[in-house]
Amino acid sequence: MTVTLSTPKTFNGSAALLTFLQLRTFVALGLVFAFFALAAPNFLSAANVVIMSKHVALNAFLAIGMTFVIITGGIDLSVGSIVGLCAMVAGWLVLYGIDPGYGWSIQFNTIEICLIVMAVGIGVGLINGILITQLAVAPFIATLGTLYIARGAALLLSGGSTFPNLVGNPEYGSDTFGQLGAGSMLGIPVSIWLMIAVVLAASYVAKRTPLGRHIYAVGGNERGAALSGVKVTRVKIAVYMFSGFCAALVGLIIASQLQAAHPATGETFELNAIAAAVLGGTSMSGGRGKILGTVVGAFVIGILSDGLVMMGVSSFWQTVIKGLVIIAAVVIDQAQQKLQARVVLQQQAAG
Repeated sequence: MTVTLSTPKTFNGSAALLTFLQLRTFVALGLVFAFFALAAPNFLSAANVVIMSKHVALNAFLAIGMTFVIITGGIDLSVGSIVGLCAMVAGWLVLYGIDPGYGWSIQFNTIEICLIVMAVGIGVGLINGILITQLAVAPFIATLGTLYIARGAALLLSGGSTFPNLVGNPEYGSDTFGQLGAGSMLGIPVSIWLMIAVVLAASYVAKRTPLGRHIYAVGGNERGAALSGVKVTRVKIAVYMFSGFCAALVGLIIASQLQAAHPATGETFELNAIAAAVLGGTSMSGGRGKILGTVVGAFVIGILSDGLVMMGVSSFWQTVIKGLVIIAAVVIDQAQQKLQARVVLQQQAAG
């Protein structure tokens, strides 16, 4: 009698705790939002909400790309440097175009500039993918190397200085470059619309396409996926290219918002992206993660960052706090996996 009653109680308690852990990102978002709404002055003002939304969008782009990479069992440390490189390429094209040095130059309109910059980001992602799949370089080392290369290339483009006054030239059709970061549609910033589009597209790929299923299969069991016919190399290259595309998009938006490009743009952005993905439930061991969870994680990190700034917290402490968030998220994720295995065993025993 006693044994019969205790087993369901234990099971119910474990199941309830598991549900809480699975919803931890939403709980964290509610707690962080409530705390800063009470503690930070003007936190809920319309102007601050718009600014926060723009910051969240930038982090969400990088975090979505990072999510796909981590699901395959990899990591991309180069996204912050790709942001800086792409911002500098955009600045160069807006100011100078391409000058072969023969007394003539090639100038580009805004759409062409965006396409070239996106190609640069995708190209760096392609290099990451080739290093990892064809040369068998560990993702951490490969992307660490491209982190330095991309940052160095950004510095070389301007000799370490800033490209200012990126207002464009109406004669070449580049005067609309500023609309990408500062423009709005129906009262909503363009960057937010872009974030919505990327979120919807990424969610569709993850849930509804063979590529999405293959991404999860590679992260869950790479050898098993290969034996079942999944093109593992293509899948891995694709996710790194997508991560590079997301980073290029962020570089474009930042250069457009500021109407200036600096080679240091994007420093430590990879930390925010990893934190948002892990906080959103993406497993660092691969095979598990959701785009919606990552977006919520991006909101948590964005609100946390802006709230700390509004409270006057030192940027050094902000970095410490983000590091603690990453560690805590990984620890909680490990606890969730162990608890989930226990609940499964309890269900089998009860059945």
